[in-house]
Amino acid sequence: MIRILKSSDAATLFKRRAARMQEAEQAVRPILDAVRTRGDKAVIEFARKFDQFQGSSFRIAPEKMKAAWGRVGPDFRKAVATASANIRAYAKLQLPKPGAVKPSAGVQLSQIVRPLDCVAAYIPSGRFPLPSTLMMTVIPAQIAGVPRICAASPHPVDAILGTASYLKAADVFQIGGAHAIAAFAYGTKTVPKADRIVGPGNIYVAAAKKLLAGDVGIDFVAGPTEILIIAAEGNPRWIACDMLAQAEHDTDASAILLTTSRELARAVATHIEEELAGAKSGAVAATAIRRNSAIVIVETLEEAVHLSNQMAPEHLSIEDASLLPGIRHAGSVFVGPHSPEAAGDYASGPNHVLPTGGAARVRGGLSAADFVKVISVQQLSGSALRRLTPAITTLARAEGLEFHARSVEARRDA
Repeated sequence: MIRILKSSDAATLFKRRAARMQEAEQAVRPILDAVRTRGDKAVIEFARKFDQFQGSSFRIAPEKMKAAWGRVGPDFRKAVATASANIRAYAKLQLPKPGAVKPSAGVQLSQIVRPLDCVAAYIPSGRFPLPSTLMMTVIPAQIAGVPRICAASPHPVDAILGTASYLKAADVFQIGGAHAIAAFAYGTKTVPKADRIVGPGNIYVAAAKKLLAGDVGIDFVAGPTEILIIAAEGNPRWIACDMLAQAEHDTDASAILLTTSRELARAVATHIEEELAGAKSGAVAATAIRRNSAIVIVETLEEAVHLSNQMAPEHLSIEDASLLPGIRHAGSVFVGPHSPEAAGDYASGPNHVLPTGGAARVRGGLSAADFVKVISVQQLSGSALRRLTPAITTLARAEGLEFHARSVEARRDA
């Protein structure tokens, strides 16, 4: 049974559960070192040990992916096409734009936007193979114009391989875990060195990304998934199903409802029990509900928003847009009764690769902007430089950088 708490008793819910990150880091360090020094040989060894890989090459042939696309069935193909179109449209919105400004005479300032050369996406395929994550990671990179987009998945089923074929993703590798992250971070004879690695994974994938962040760009170190719902009223079964949808990901997942209504709290709790009783595979969700989830009674919706901002949840569901002005920290926000988090997981368009564990305080989800860099460009005329010379030389000498000042003064009489 899910707990129903007073807000004064809810502090423990907002304390981040201590992940076994230190233990995971110790476990993956030898793997990273082996891949760095022995390349493909080490990758193959770990793929056989951890992924049950039995082939001779872990690069997946395009013909195999094309064949998989033919096997997935028309409904799946239609779903991929629908979701891809929405993801593509939203990714275009996220791209930084080139532009220029002239703050004063003779000073031309601009920015140019350039894609990364090579990126890699990690696609989980364990208990839940995730073709949706392939779309969420590959499509924004395509919109950004990245010329080489790679993907790694330890157990790629037809849904993943077929989606890769639909997306025209040519560089797909059947590897997973820390050895996949290391291969893209360092590069091997078979696997190209990536500029950035993105996508979710288990704690060992997260530990590898954390340790290699100085050698390769990453999106963020992801932890257990989470949803927070703020509702004073609503359909209790819908809310219960939204909480269970998040809870079924992992026994460490959390689902929290903040409500001003004790009646709604009791109804949601009842529906959670009823839904779990009727589910054939609800053991994972039941554990996450019991261990990490709760319904919290708050005095006001303003208090709920305050608590939400403290948590900075990965997913935030609110009953209407009137609460949006107060929301400062969230990975993705779902507004209204017909915007379930599952829509964002698959087909509505915004990315489902989102910051967890409070990281939403400093960034949003994966976007097309993660696959480009914005480069500043400046061009000054002689007269503009002369006007700026007093400011430049004064600041340079205040910092003790004499030759910075002289590099400007040397041009003074030109």
